[in-house]
Amino acid sequence: MTIPKTVARFNAHVTNRVSRPFAGRLPGFAVVTHVGRRSGRTYQTPVNMFRDGERYVFALTYGADSQWVENVMAVGGCEVRTKGTAVRLCEPRIFTDPDRRLVPGPVRVALGLLDVSDFLSMRPAPAQF
Repeated sequence: MTIPKTVARFNAHVTNRVSRPFAGRLPGFAVVTHVGRRSGRTYQTPVNMFRDGERYVFALTYGADSQWVENVMAVGGCEVRTKGTAVRLCEPRIFTDPDRRLVPGPVRVALGLLDVSDFLSMRPAPAQF
């Protein structure tokens, strides 16, 4: 189960606009910059993101079929702004983890209450010169 798409649509039009300016600076949050696979437009989407060693792990609270996830999968990566720093990520991989073991304890509990067990992981892209 994930958060209903009606909530996702509301958040896309209202909540994301409010949270976008500061989500890239708060722990546990990031702003994903991705390109629409049909429109070619650039989007910025606030998300829940956590580190697991070198990997960046995203809780897919609206499911793996969310537009931002499909856009990232289509091009093989994205850029995230986290703690005020931009990082280019690559090699997206969607996986299910019913134990939610890659996220902090309090987040694990909250995601458990929402029955969220789908995640996306990526690693930093090699530096380009």
